[in-house]
Amino acid sequence: MTTTATTRRRKRPKPSRKVETALLAELGDGACLAGMDEVGRGALAGPVSVGVAVVDAGTSRRMPRGLADSKLLAPQAREDLVGPVRSWCVAGAVGHAEPAEIDDIGIMAALRLAGQRALAELASQGIEPGLVLLDGNHDWLAAPMQGDLFSPEPPVVRVPGTTEQVRIPSVRTQIKADATCAVVAAASVLAKVARDSLMVELDPEHPQFGWCGNKGYASPDHMAALREHGPCLLHRRSWRLPEQGGDPYAVEALDEADGDATYEAYGEAYGETDDAIGDELPDEQAEQRDEPLALLDRA
Repeated sequence: MTTTATTRRRKRPKPSRKVETALLAELGDGACLAGMDEVGRGALAGPVSVGVAVVDAGTSRRMPRGLADSKLLAPQAREDLVGPVRSWCVAGAVGHAEPAEIDDIGIMAALRLAGQRALAELASQGIEPGLVLLDGNHDWLAAPMQGDLFSPEPPVVRVPGTTEQVRIPSVRTQIKADATCAVVAAASVLAKVARDSLMVELDPEHPQFGWCGNKGYASPDHMAALREHGPCLLHRRSWRLPEQGGDPYAVEALDEADGDATYEAYGEAYGETDDAIGDELPDEQAEQRDEPLALLDRA
């Protein structure tokens, strides 16, 4: 007896402008809204980067063709989207926090620093959003209500060419906003392409780590190179790197991470490159991919 098995595939989520349109209406006439997303949070080397894209009431309802969460796109598709995204948005920017800064102030404060640098670049163009729509369920952009002695604050960020400290708008968080909200998906594309380009540029300086391919994440070849050669100055040395005999992720990153923000880190760390994630996976494979995140959520 022959049976035909049909493989169900998980549909790729498509972003819409529903949420951002409602938020713009709340903000009122003349206001603009920023979508923000980070990349590189779970990497072992290189910066953590934050992209920001800005829309207003005059932004075309017709989104760039193929726009999606950057993690769901093949590298060439992401790169091809950068031009259309920048043309569609009122403005866009990417900020970075370097590995030494991550070591000095921790990953959460480094995220805040990178986000503020992105906002400072916007401010230098005369763009100040009335609200930031942030991917995830944790507001890492705004300063904590109460200081934490064990989490140093990032240095003051000033608008380029001025002495003015960058202003942090109000923040609204939304889980999976990078997959469902067009302006956040746009920000994710800008951040991912910018960071990937930096890692490719750095690859010739440290070819043993394979950053051209793994972009600084904990791929098997990267971890093997760390065990053989030890870390370089562009690694996050405060993290328990493989050559030190520990887990390839910092305790801080795991303790403070939410599943949404670590999707990319786990996908690439467990051998599923961006190209693989870009394919629509059968449900069984998708469940296997998401298992590390489910374990983290239950922790």
